[in-house]
Amino acid sequence: MPEIFFSVGEPSGDQHAAHLIHELKQRRPDLTFTGFGGPEMQEAGCDLHFQLTDMAVMGIFAVLPLLRKFFKLADQAEQYFQTHKPDAVILVDFPGFNWSIAKRAKAAGIPVYYFSPPQIWAWATWRVERMRKYVDHVLCGLSFEPEWYAKHGIEVEFVGHPFFDEVAAKKLNEPFCLDQHRDADRIVGVLPGSRNSEVQGNFPDQLKLISRWHEKHPEVKFLVACYRESQKVWCEKQYERLGQELPIEFHIDRTSEIIEISDCCVMVSGSVSLELLARTKPAIVMYNGGLFMWVIGKTLLQIEYISLPNLFENCEVFPEFYHMGPVGRNYDKMFQVVDNWLTHPDQLLEKQAEIERLKYRTVQFGAISKTADAILKTFPQQSRQKAA
Repeated sequence: MPEIFFSVGEPSGDQHAAHLIHELKQRRPDLTFTGFGGPEMQEAGCDLHFQLTDMAVMGIFAVLPLLRKFFKLADQAEQYFQTHKPDAVILVDFPGFNWSIAKRAKAAGIPVYYFSPPQIWAWATWRVERMRKYVDHVLCGLSFEPEWYAKHGIEVEFVGHPFFDEVAAKKLNEPFCLDQHRDADRIVGVLPGSRNSEVQGNFPDQLKLISRWHEKHPEVKFLVACYRESQKVWCEKQYERLGQELPIEFHIDRTSEIIEISDCCVMVSGSVSLELLARTKPAIVMYNGGLFMWVIGKTLLQIEYISLPNLFENCEVFPEFYHMGPVGRNYDKMFQVVDNWLTHPDQLLEKQAEIERLKYRTVQFGAISKTADAILKTFPQQSRQKAA
């Protein structure tokens, strides 16, 4: 049976790949799926060799202890490519590791697709040479990417971003939404990130902000959207150490619901910003990357904004705050933005209207379907060649 090998290292990529697997299975029931990924892919029918999403980290000091494991997994994939010869390899983001997978797949003569490719236009643009050398089909999700790739001599196919499809298809837990509304005048959603390093680097700062917002707005309830149980436990321990009684709750697998029912959010930078755009939810964007990441960003970053909605508009639709170590001078600025929204509802409505206008210009649906089209229009021919 024809086989597709996936390599997916991010929790969000796990979700995108799972939806793609469902779509491909509907169109080609004969396909089988294997590789590296996460629990949602496994539930969708992918035979996981390793749960790579457990190793999603950011920053060189977080990566270093895992390097030996990454090399071992890359060698494991290389051996699998030589012995099983899957019909295609599909990569989703996670560039540090996935460049190694692409190189090994290419050496084995296996077609390589990059779905939701890394944002090489943002920094270290020399990586475009890797894309040209090791990837056969680039399936991009951002509307400005085809023009950028064309300037660098690479043809890509624009399929749209899968996040918008997933938001539209998401069935919210209505009892949860109603229960939270019932006992709160206003709600602020707190999104500490999906990687452990993000949560540990940013939630303590978010907790300090929550404490200060509570002093001025005691009627506001704070809902923390955790990705994993272990992260929820860690965040709860930080709250206990604070030693202050706050109207705060911690939840798992309720990110969409929390975004939907919140008046505004404070989020760690990531692809979840697209869901905030799709749900027209005002938010501030923060990221504490540590000293090394700050230096790298200052040296290599070639864009003014980090959050994707801000890049779409080339202005700060979602106020951004990036720092290293202690939150420092950004602390008062972050406090003030949300404080203004909570104090002056008209300002919050104006921001929501601004996001609504951007959503109308930007949000497109059908990414998963278009991605499946792009893969299958070349895949059947390649599969027949393998059988021959």
